[in-house]
Amino acid sequence: MRQWLPAVVAVLAAVASAASPVVPGYRLAFPRDHGSHPDFRTEWWYATGWLRTAQGTPVGFQITFFRSRQAIADANPSAFAPRQILIAHAALSDPARGRLWKDQRIARAGFGLAQAQEGDAQVWVDGWRLGRERGAWRIEAPAGEFALALTLAPTQSPMLNGESGYSRKGPTAAAASYYYSLPHLIVAGDIVRDGRREAVTGEAWLDHEWSSEYLEPGAAGWDWIGLNLDDGAALMAFRIRDRRGGVRWAGGTLRTADGATRHFAPGEISFNPQRRWRSPRTAIDYPVEWSVRAGDIAFTLTPLMDDQESDTRATTGAIYWEGAVRAGKGGREIGRGYLELTGYGEALMLR
Repeated sequence: MRQWLPAVVAVLAAVASAASPVVPGYRLAFPRDHGSHPDFRTEWWYATGWLRTAQGTPVGFQITFFRSRQAIADANPSAFAPRQILIAHAALSDPARGRLWKDQRIARAGFGLAQAQEGDAQVWVDGWRLGRERGAWRIEAPAGEFALALTLAPTQSPMLNGESGYSRKGPTAAAASYYYSLPHLIVAGDIVRDGRREAVTGEAWLDHEWSSEYLEPGAAGWDWIGLNLDDGAALMAFRIRDRRGGVRWAGGTLRTADGATRHFAPGEISFNPQRRWRSPRTAIDYPVEWSVRAGDIAFTLTPLMDDQESDTRATTGAIYWEGAVRAGKGGREIGRGYLELTGYGEALMLR
């Protein structure tokens, strides 16, 4: 058995070195960088938002398309070699029914069944799609028990996170991503639940991020928020946790209503849990209410509903909490967005 070890180590090293690194100084350009970056190991397009039905009922939505480069297949000339894997997750947070509608898809890229195109955003897995059409983003997700058909119209230019889109994720410079956000997207379309189609409107947030070394060894997961604030500002903040629950890194971006942008250093971000919820399915304990500080901005987060846990072990191998939240200050609501909590069961592994 031991005679195979050097070969295995060599293969793993080749896979690690094959992916392109994230380095400072890269200039994001659009529409080019809305598209795929297949030389990087991991990439995702992530849209979340608050919808309203015609009756005024709130519904949260999230849909994420992941691309994962499988460099170990590079030397295989077969068209069936899984060089790129495409994964999609979608969910509706439905407090009126007390239910999180959720589904997932996975496929290797190719054969017209799944792809992430370069040059502009066009990503699909089977009949699930996210892409840009005439300047707006279009989502189609005909899931098993529900469906999304939404158009997200931008109201602002992309918000570059970190140093002009170079976003650090740890103490070492290699632990980083290229990362931008599109806040305050105007949403229109329809959703299907229980076979019934309903028109919806609302506001959304879209993130696009790509990396080859997102989490350093020793990192367990992250807490992340993207908030559309009522005064027209937008706030993204995150912290990376270590395996003991401590903070390994943190960061964030605030864009004010007049377009001024401020980036936060790790010491300027804090997430403090206020209330926890225990999943009846996985027994994972999640902090679902928070007090958060970003620089001199302080607020609380409360969930639209407690049970917004997604079990995606069939595709990404992860269980995480991802849900609609309200931001409040002094007893009044100041914004809405999404909170993502990963690595609370087992440490997150990005494949």
